[in-house]
Amino acid sequence: MGFDLASELRNRAGEGPALWARYLNPQTARVIRSIGFERQWERAHGCYLYDETGARYLDFLSGFGVFGIGRSHPTVRQALHAVLDAELADMVQMDTPLLAGLLGEALIERAPNLDRVYMCSSGTEAVEAALKFARCATGRARVLYCDHAFHGLTAGSLSVNGAKEFRDGFGPLLPGTRIPFGDLEALRRELIAGDVAALIIEPVQGKGVQVVPDGFLAEAAALLRRHGALLICDEVQSGLGRTGKFFSYEYDGVQPDLVTIAKTLSGGFVPVGATLGTAAVFERVYSSMDRMLVHDSTYGANALAMAAGLATLSVIDDEGLIANAATVGRQLTSGLKAAADRYELVTDIRGRGLLIGIEFGRPRSRRLLTRWGPLTLARRGLFTQMVVGALFENHHVLTQTAGDHMDVLKLLPPLTVTSDEASAFLDAFAAVMDSIHDSSRPVWHFGWGLTTRAARRGPPARSVKG
Repeated sequence: MGFDLASELRNRAGEGPALWARYLNPQTARVIRSIGFERQWERAHGCYLYDETGARYLDFLSGFGVFGIGRSHPTVRQALHAVLDAELADMVQMDTPLLAGLLGEALIERAPNLDRVYMCSSGTEAVEAALKFARCATGRARVLYCDHAFHGLTAGSLSVNGAKEFRDGFGPLLPGTRIPFGDLEALRRELIAGDVAALIIEPVQGKGVQVVPDGFLAEAAALLRRHGALLICDEVQSGLGRTGKFFSYEYDGVQPDLVTIAKTLSGGFVPVGATLGTAAVFERVYSSMDRMLVHDSTYGANALAMAAGLATLSVIDDEGLIANAATVGRQLTSGLKAAADRYELVTDIRGRGLLIGIEFGRPRSRRLLTRWGPLTLARRGLFTQMVVGALFENHHVLTQTAGDHMDVLKLLPPLTVTSDEASAFLDAFAAVMDSIHDSSRPVWHFGWGLTTRAARRGPPARSVKG
């Protein structure tokens, strides 16, 4: 009979956790179960997920930012169908395919002062390319990166990952030096040695949702150029409109030498990433015909990915999603700051556009402290996971913590999110915080259950990425 996808999905529905436990990563199924996220997801559209019962969930995680234009967008679907129907001669390898050229052109049109694009299949591949290009262009080996940075999990990108839990067990890594996020003096001290190829930085860090301090990027860029080093801005999560500008570094008025993008560019369908750079950098890497393939990717310019990228950029423009991210982001931030004034457990609201962090901290009242304390002592971050669980179970809102060992809830809704959907989230968040501040037993019981499961099975949210 041949392969029948519909039959596979129908006949083996619900087997995902068992298959993962046996054939893939068994810890994934354990983590999902321990945090109460076990669902059989049936379909998705826009800002919503639907489980096997037909229940609808508001998606404020968007696949860690992959679904920037929402799920199942018809424009991208139509473009992908058109590629398949055209039966293109794809990935010939010794060719110059049109769609890749068109996507490169479209990206450079949106990135003033950058000239070239390298196409790949993911954010971590884009970072790998940026690291190699920076070392080649400068003739230097050492790369500076920041505390809590997340740039990917392959060997090169892991070398500039500021989170210890991801690096453990995989050394030795490439030469690099970690500096405090936003610390200009630390940057100046490292540059004096004269062996630094580049600083790689997220203008808004995904882990913890930390925004680069005002003025730092501009001064850092000047320092780097003075010392012959490059500035790499990692916009894999924060780029393509998420922060209310096409790139988040635009807030700081700087011009990077290299920029990495991915996630939203995929349209949520086909993995795609890109490294954008100046002509000066690319001409050092691809300096002769002999070096045409000195850095390349077999799948990097495949037609489906290029079509998805082109369609996604069209949607961002046609639907005004950058302006929407700024407007709805202000609504969410304003509403959350008002909530911070009401709830003593909320200590900070930060971010840009639709990349927002809600930080929780030690309560003042003895009544809340006696409940908050045991969770934090058991493992920092369990309180936030309790909030995530309550939002998910009681209000059908999907969110997640902003990183391991931190009490920060990250909001990452699609750029298509509406004002009404933002209001629905704010109402749900207020209801959860009311319940917690009133010491409602069901919510705190879930938190205490997390404490037990964390002790028995290991960290409940360790797999959360930047």
